[in-house]
Amino acid sequence: MTPARVTVTGATGLIGPGVVSALIDRGDEVTVLSRDPDRARAKLDMDGAEAGTGSGTGTGVRALGWDPLSEPAPAQALAGRDAIVHLAGAPVAQRWSERAKRAIRDSRVLGTRNLVEGLRELDVSSRPSVLVSSSAIGYYGPHGPEPIDEESPAGADFLAEVCVAWESEARAVGELGMRAVQVRTGVVLDPAGGALAKMLPPFRLGIGGPVAGGGQYVAWIHREDLIGMIIAALADERWSGPINATAPEPVSNRELSHALGRALHRPALLPVPGLALRVLYGEMAEIVTTGVRAVPAKALVLGYRFAHPQLDEALQAALS
Repeated sequence: MTPARVTVTGATGLIGPGVVSALIDRGDEVTVLSRDPDRARAKLDMDGAEAGTGSGTGTGVRALGWDPLSEPAPAQALAGRDAIVHLAGAPVAQRWSERAKRAIRDSRVLGTRNLVEGLRELDVSSRPSVLVSSSAIGYYGPHGPEPIDEESPAGADFLAEVCVAWESEARAVGELGMRAVQVRTGVVLDPAGGALAKMLPPFRLGIGGPVAGGGQYVAWIHREDLIGMIIAALADERWSGPINATAPEPVSNRELSHALGRALHRPALLPVPGLALRVLYGEMAEIVTTGVRAVPAKALVLGYRFAHPQLDEALQAALS
């Protein structure tokens, strides 16, 4: 495979370092866009990079500064690139004050708009061919036990509305002749962050258990498979539009709790009342107390081979 030139936003988040590492392993040249290039360089171990100057490094990565809320993405980070991976966004897993909700929305919607504006300002001959942009299965809103694929309509709650607007901004690159992929991510199994990291402390103490009755579905995915889907979307022109980045078999919250207990050799029997979560997290608790049985229909049709399709093995791999 011919090495590619790829620009990555959100490279210091939960998934970003793994994506950058996978690109480097392929032999690609990677540019990172960050509000704080010094921090990005340190986190990604980019020895020798001169933050903000675009100086090359021994790992084939360089760092450039960009404030996604106030300006178009800089041309020097976009021109002549083959692809953009857009992962930037404020954390969703926090209490949703009005200020937090504004940050969640603006970081995704306005940030993506400014990224596309930077692409729009490029000469046609120097534009990348593809934008792979994050989204979330929150697009669908709460659902019951029915399987939900990429053709299902959007929900109407806060997170669904954010995802709809977010994806709309990303799809605008189609007007520029670029292929657009929106990766609707499920619950990522990674002990370093996200839902699994929050579950681990009580479960390790033996006081974990199902949340709000445990009947709601959890569409999960191992971190390695999420990264694998992003890389596949870059390389394969058949990947286009929304893609559910979830494992083939979603499980109930109760099944996830019991599987995590088995992985940790701890009991997982103490129920967590939904009211307790609402007191702790407010409106954000809805994404835990409700669920959606999202399935990766398009990825399976496209032949993606999951490294971790089964929950018990995926948890063992994540925790090891």
